[in-house]
Amino acid sequence: MGVEEIEKIKESAFKFKAFLEKNPNKRLIRIFTHIDTDGLTSGAIFIKMLERMKESFWITPLKQLERKKVSELIDETLKQEWKAVIFLDLGSNALDLIEKIPAFTLVIDHHQFENLPVEKTIFINPSHKEEKVDISAAGLTYLFCKYVDSRNEDLAQLAILGLIGDVIEPSSDKLCNEIIEDAKKQGMQIKKGPIIFSSMRPLHKALEFSSSIFIPGVTGNFSGVVALLREAGIEYKQGNSYKSLFDLNKDEMSRLMTAILLRRIRDGHSSDIIGNIYLIKLFGRLEDARELSAVVNACGRLNYGDIALSFLVGARKAKYISQEVYDKYKINIIRGLNYAENCEKIRGDGYIIINAKDNIKDTMIGTIISIIASSSIYPKGTILVGMAYQGEDKIKISSRVSGRDNNINLADLIKSVIKTSGGDFGGHAQAAGAVIPRDKEALFIELLERELKMTEMSIKI
Repeated sequence: MGVEEIEKIKESAFKFKAFLEKNPNKRLIRIFTHIDTDGLTSGAIFIKMLERMKESFWITPLKQLERKKVSELIDETLKQEWKAVIFLDLGSNALDLIEKIPAFTLVIDHHQFENLPVEKTIFINPSHKEEKVDISAAGLTYLFCKYVDSRNEDLAQLAILGLIGDVIEPSSDKLCNEIIEDAKKQGMQIKKGPIIFSSMRPLHKALEFSSSIFIPGVTGNFSGVVALLREAGIEYKQGNSYKSLFDLNKDEMSRLMTAILLRRIRDGHSSDIIGNIYLIKLFGRLEDARELSAVVNACGRLNYGDIALSFLVGARKAKYISQEVYDKYKINIIRGLNYAENCEKIRGDGYIIINAKDNIKDTMIGTIISIIASSSIYPKGTILVGMAYQGEDKIKISSRVSGRDNNINLADLIKSVIKTSGGDFGGHAQAAGAVIPRDKEALFIELLERELKMTEMSIKI
């Protein structure tokens, strides 16, 4: 991302700050954010900034921002006399309606969008139809808030949490690098190793119960874990306590990774298991960012977004409640994965469609598809589309691609289908979704299969 985009974020931050200084009244600032980790961390960063500025606010996490909702906000804003209306991790595909809201409006998003004229709304989104940008809404929100007030630098670790939640690896991009350096100042640590939940739990438990990396003969098998560690020459006990993944020295980590890779490659699984382990400091202790991301996401998906926001801004009691929600969430995940494994699927050359109907929650279908995509169940590059009923008259659509690093743009794929079937679209190249009318179910599948076949043909060419 270039200097031009950085300057735009700074300019937007200065405009927002100037607006608040010119309007010191106590009217509410209305905020809408997405229910996933990226959206909730964006919300937490933003409200922490507003608290420091002594501004009053009301924040609501949303599954998606439907155009109907934005239309209703136009009248609602007039009635409630809100000072400003803010959209985080959503809003890019409703800019024409957001422009009509009779208040100061700000959209911070990273999902792909069609170029539309924006006159009144402050719009921050470096993604374009033709361009893939590796930064999340939380990253953009953090930079915006930091440029409003440098005191907000202490929120950098929340931005890292949002990046990881959206499966965006913090890169050497200028903006991401700025966030990483700020997060390190606040206590974040980074180490190379196998991406296993959780790097801070006892090593033998992390290996046995790892859901992020399947290790043949080890996952779900304690004796297999002991054999693996013995083969790698690693003692998992350390006096009266147990070693964690993060406790391993460089040599031990290297031997462990080799032992895991040998088992995976021998059984035909991907060797793509190594990455950065991020430990962020919350409540005075280091915790695995990937696991924290999963906890926050669980709260959002089970309609406990308010608990996640409280936890992220420092409420210790909310942290314990969020862990209980996460435990409940994991049960739902297991049920969803079992259904996805055993249900009848629509299969084609390079794609799988899982139409769960009412067997998987609409808030869970994206997570289920993401887990399947990150596993080695299907060949790398397989397009996975999940469908689940939402309420009485809608269907939630989620799409991902198996494996990392691919040239398939899911946003373009889903958007092209939605143009004909109808519905609300959202997403980016790596993860895209939609909400469609339930009576368009058969039409959507027909159009989707047609597009998937064309996509597969273009890849082969």
